[in-house]
Amino acid sequence: MYVSLLAGAFVVAVVGGYFALPLDHDAYDEMFRRYRPAPWQPESVLLVIDENTLDSIPGGMSGIREPLARGLHLVAAAKPKAVAVDIILANPTAPAADAALAAALAECPNLVLSSELIPGHGWEDPLPMFRKSAGATGHVHVWPDGDAVARAIPLARRNEGGISRRWAISLEAFRLSRRADIIETYGSNDLSVGHTVIPGKGESRVMRVRYPPPDRKLPPRIALRELLDRPALASAFQGKVVFVGSTAQTEHDRLFTPYSEGVTTSGIEIHADAFETMAHGLFITDVSEVRAVLFAALLVAAAGLAFRYLPAWAAYLASLGIVAAGTLAPYLAFSRGRVLSFTTSASAAWFGAITAAAYYHLVVRRSLRRSEAERARYQQAMHFVTHEMRTPLSAIQGSSELISRFALTEEKRKQIALLINSESKRLARMVEIFLNVERLSAGQMELKHEPIPVREMVEICVERTRPLADRKRIGIVLQPIAEDIELTGDRELMEYACYNLLTNAVKYSPQQTQVTVSARMDVSRGAHWARIAVEDQGIGMDQKEVKQIFRKFYRTKKAEESGEAGTGIGLSIVQQIVEQHGGQIEVVSEPGKGSCFTLVLPAVRNGAENRMSPAARPAAVRPAGPVERH
Repeated sequence: MYVSLLAGAFVVAVVGGYFALPLDHDAYDEMFRRYRPAPWQPESVLLVIDENTLDSIPGGMSGIREPLARGLHLVAAAKPKAVAVDIILANPTAPAADAALAAALAECPNLVLSSELIPGHGWEDPLPMFRKSAGATGHVHVWPDGDAVARAIPLARRNEGGISRRWAISLEAFRLSRRADIIETYGSNDLSVGHTVIPGKGESRVMRVRYPPPDRKLPPRIALRELLDRPALASAFQGKVVFVGSTAQTEHDRLFTPYSEGVTTSGIEIHADAFETMAHGLFITDVSEVRAVLFAALLVAAAGLAFRYLPAWAAYLASLGIVAAGTLAPYLAFSRGRVLSFTTSASAAWFGAITAAAYYHLVVRRSLRRSEAERARYQQAMHFVTHEMRTPLSAIQGSSELISRFALTEEKRKQIALLINSESKRLARMVEIFLNVERLSAGQMELKHEPIPVREMVEICVERTRPLADRKRIGIVLQPIAEDIELTGDRELMEYACYNLLTNAVKYSPQQTQVTVSARMDVSRGAHWARIAVEDQGIGMDQKEVKQIFRKFYRTKKAEESGEAGTGIGLSIVQQIVEQHGGQIEVVSEPGKGSCFTLVLPAVRNGAENRMSPAARPAAVRPAGPVERH
């Protein structure tokens, strides 16, 4: 039960992790904002077309090519490592402006031009006059999640036919700046550029971008208008990878990032940050699903073991540690460049701890209630047992006082001595029977194997019960019993079992009723069985009580109402005795119509011993029904 509940908590945590991506995204963004990576020296510079630049150009972006050509001429003169232009140059404009831009692009080293994938139309590539000067053409797509936050970019994009592929302009710029090729690893989504291995996910090689904190303002940026007004600013491009693009709010090429709080970021800035991620090896990779699931299982198992083996206070302290570990583990993983599902980890820790704590809280409370109930029943039973033992003890004490205080005749002294002897033996037998039954149950005592004539045993028990029955004017009817029915076992214990059923029948029967005793041989499944039945016309029991009567110290409600001082242990002892002899007890009872208890035991007839197999053993308790008359 406990393991099943913990397994359920584990399944809920894992499944919940798959359906709680928004919460995982929020946790990822929060960790991004809180974690402060070590500072790095940027290898890129942005040449941006901002609002001031557009305001200074007649026609805005439609007239950008001529001033852009002048700006790129200054950039090329500064000898950058590479230049990546995030402006789609697929359509011709004024011939003079196009020619000027083509000439400027031809001066730029390791030029990367941009291409856009138009659904249903394919790639929108730069004009041939521009493309001939480019070292590579890359795509400009960013991969925002469902909440419009760009946490990663696809390093590769294919057209709808899957034939033509483009690498991201940031990856092409990194390749050209390193003068290396992009090498794909067989059986892996990772890419290699020189000595740098770039982790990717899926066919599109999705790579998480390490964005710099906003207060660092990396990489540095220079507006095109400022560059044209102050050409000396071009020295900032020397030995850098230059990303050229628009950051103007009116261009709609803007997305949210994990640092965004209502402020969007331009696409060219995201590509520059992706380049810096590759240039400095600041990769963020996902923990594999298998490891995430194993970690969740470890958290749940740790919570389960804590409450299973530790003391209560230590278990709760350990569970707090497990919850803290499950909550903080994603952040610790993130600080080492790994992404662990926050929802799966935290849910596993919380659900595991809560499930284990709730189960053991309920188990402890249930055990406490059961213990208190057992203790109360045990004390009550001890009271009843001592009350029953008080009778022979009182007789012994009173008789001994009579002998010591008064001068009695020899005949009277002999009678008292016989009474003391009889009551002492009775008391000793009572104690010995209780102890022997417990020893037999614990396997500390071997059962005697002696012949027990059923007729003789039943007659003795009936005669011992008659005085009790006479006081209540209850008649005991003993039906004829065949002389050749014998049992094999402990005679004293079997007599106790039979006597207990008889005394119970008398105790719980109203006055002027009848108790019927019978014994017969039965052949079932190739085995001989002695069926010793005691039937009364007493208060009876319902089916619920029939299932409880063999529990130690259990007393039926009607027995308590009747005021009969039973110990609630007798039937438990009878059941143990019968089971030790390889038999069972059948009970048929109905409220207000009496009960019939039948001992079903392996029997011997005509000297042939019954060899009982497990398959031949009868059922323990039959369903309640009409009382069977013998």
